[in-house]
Amino acid sequence: MGDAADAARSAGPPAVLTIPLLGEREVFALRRDASAAFRLLGLPEAETVRLTTVLSEVGRDLLGAPGLTARLGVEAADPPRVTVRLDWSGDLEPSGDILRAADRLLDQCDWTPGTRSVLVLGQPLARTSLSPAELAARAREELVGLSGISMSEELRNQNHHLLAALEQARAHQEELQRLNTELEETNQGVMALYSELSKELEETNSGVVALYAELDEKSRQLALVSEAKTRFWANVSHELRSPANAVIGLTRLLLAAGADPLSAEQRQQIALIAASGSTLLALVEELLDVAKAESGRLEPELVDTDLRSLLHQLRGTLGGTARPGVRLVVPDDSRPQPLVTDEVMLTRILRNVLSNSLKYTETGEVRLDVGTEDRRGRPWYVFTITDTGVGIPADQQERVFEEFYQVRGPHQRAVGGTGLGLPYARKLTELLGGRLSLSSAPGEGTRVVVELPAETRIPLPGPAAGDSDEGDGVPPLGSLVVIDDDPAFLVSVRPVLAAVARGVTEVVDSSQAMAAVRAQRPDAVLLDLSMPPPDGYQLLEHLARDRALAGIPVVVLTAGDHEGIDRSRLTHARAVLGKTHLTPGRLAGVLHRQPATGRGQEGGTQP
Repeated sequence: MGDAADAARSAGPPAVLTIPLLGEREVFALRRDASAAFRLLGLPEAETVRLTTVLSEVGRDLLGAPGLTARLGVEAADPPRVTVRLDWSGDLEPSGDILRAADRLLDQCDWTPGTRSVLVLGQPLARTSLSPAELAARAREELVGLSGISMSEELRNQNHHLLAALEQARAHQEELQRLNTELEETNQGVMALYSELSKELEETNSGVVALYAELDEKSRQLALVSEAKTRFWANVSHELRSPANAVIGLTRLLLAAGADPLSAEQRQQIALIAASGSTLLALVEELLDVAKAESGRLEPELVDTDLRSLLHQLRGTLGGTARPGVRLVVPDDSRPQPLVTDEVMLTRILRNVLSNSLKYTETGEVRLDVGTEDRRGRPWYVFTITDTGVGIPADQQERVFEEFYQVRGPHQRAVGGTGLGLPYARKLTELLGGRLSLSSAPGEGTRVVVELPAETRIPLPGPAAGDSDEGDGVPPLGSLVVIDDDPAFLVSVRPVLAAVARGVTEVVDSSQAMAAVRAQRPDAVLLDLSMPPPDGYQLLEHLARDRALAGIPVVVLTAGDHEGIDRSRLTHARAVLGKTHLTPGRLAGVLHRQPATGRGQEGGTQP
């Protein structure tokens, strides 16, 4: 069995030569013949030197092992492989250093110990169309003529091959040196490029930081401009409200039942003055509301809205503005669906859209339709305004919602306007949680749809103190001092004051106000806030500090925006009332009720 196993292991690829290694002479012959065979088989010179050197060292290391034999053959593989198989008997093992060197230098180094140990060394050959047997046969034929080479000739051959190997190694070293030089130059270029890119990136980052700083500064400036614009609108609205209120008040006096008789023409002229004053006041309030909406300070006040009354009011106020040949159609809505919204805002939305349609409709009609829809369980109102007017080009339909923008054309010269109506209507619609959309075509008219949630019914607060006519029927005061630097307002408010007090003292110069109050010791003081120094805030502080005057009730009157009032400085005021809708009942209701709680907020919402 052992002989059969050894015989099986000794079988291998087609042999080129077989040499028993008995001594140094045989090792020399193995090196010589193997080197020649490797070259004949096409093994590259460098690999020939490596394989021959390892084979020579292994042969010398194993000399003395019983039956040591070297067999060189060609193994069938892809690509084919030249192998040298050394086998021997006994316990002798090859040196570990030689095995490690062979494993490092050669493609194959396999050692199998046993009764007959085997060491196989191999290197791959180039691909060829010849079979391993044909390669082995050709190499054997070539080796026949080399068997007579002397040792000196073999040494010369080995030296020649060694010199060739050294030359090849030197060439490889020079190539490596050249590649290292190129790599170093490439690295230097990369470092230079990296440095340049880093510098550019640093400059870019600096530019970005500077740009952000500039953007922050621009944002700050825009915020300041926006704040200044809001303050401007508030101040201008106050300055415009006062004379507008005075005009409206004076026309009311002239048109009152007890006033001097007027001719029909005079009454018509005064009515036109009153209408113009009311239009001016409405425009001022719209300007202020636009500024408040942009700054986020305009908040809707939800109330039960009588839609039928609202539509009737629109029909009455706008019907007379339609051109001859244009019909305004506003329904007499009586649907049961409740509407809880800001009634003032809704009125202004519909009035602005209808007014805009009436302006640009020369023939035909302007129609308002009202409908309701259920959207995800919530009721919505849909107000649709259609007209047969000039229409708006498609590229202008979004621009009409820009403040102060008006579509240019011959129709524009025939009508007035500020370009605030539609932007204002859209802002108010959005504040009420709805949306306003527009579709139009030149020559075909315009369709505007206002969609608003009907809202859920909410607990409504009772009327604010001073907002109702709770003072009707109460006895008048004995005396009253009113301090205001606007003579026109003082004239227009005299009938209101005469209804709540038997004696009224008017003070136009605020510097004389304290002296007048000390002299009169009135039952109440009416005080305007916006006056030359000392203004209303300062006078209120003087009255609060004067023990003799601190008990006199003070009511603040203002034509300005209530949100612009500094309520922290009004702790001594009983109430704040707006000049626009001041009535005897409201004023008397404030003056005759219990003193304020010190917050100066009763009646603080403008009627």
